[in-house]
Amino acid sequence: MGNQEVHALRGVTMDIEAGEFVAIMGPSGSGKSSLMNLIGALDRPTAGEMWIHGRELSAMSRDDLADLRNETLGFVFQQFNLLSRQDALVNVKLPLRYARGEAGDIDARAKAALEMVGLGDRMDHRPMQLSGGQQQRVAIARALVNNPRILLADEPTGALDTRTTAEIMTLLSDLNRQGITIVLVTHEAEVAQYASRQVHFRDGHIETDTANPALRAGPVWMGSSRP
Repeated sequence: MGNQEVHALRGVTMDIEAGEFVAIMGPSGSGKSSLMNLIGALDRPTAGEMWIHGRELSAMSRDDLADLRNETLGFVFQQFNLLSRQDALVNVKLPLRYARGEAGDIDARAKAALEMVGLGDRMDHRPMQLSGGQQQRVAIARALVNNPRILLADEPTGALDTRTTAEIMTLLSDLNRQGITIVLVTHEAEVAQYASRQVHFRDGHIETDTANPALRAGPVWMGSSRP
């Protein structure tokens, strides 16, 4: 910021095990978004290391990082980021445009993802024909279509009402029980209660890192996040 150097994250060391459901919390400017950008292979750290499934991200090429994002990571955002003029099926197929396979296989995978989130009867609907919760379900289906091991969700319920928030969080909990690792950024304590672990950031540091005693971590099936 001009001549001022800002350390978005400082001295942060943490492991996220396979099958965990982790909620990242903290006030604005605490480092949450920077952490998500690093986990999502969108940014590179200026110091330190980031490992995902035994691979150190700083040593990877741009093409390898793109493959990692496409094959290992799924992204869900507060603003659904759907193409308004395309139906749900086309929106979900977007991550598959670089995938290898026949068009029929791509259609089948996208339809299966929509059915997984309960929208099998809304495939031909455009975003404006869907409720906010249904649009977020389309976005989640799009994130799932490449069978990611890790789902990154940045304030996925920020634009939803209380009832729809509960529906989306129940869906994410179900996906976690199926083995998907979920890292969620949220400002809402009620949303964070769905996670088995809550990590609070402040001024670029981890303030607290606690397990949710009411929940058990999901199944571990991918090994440690470190080699």
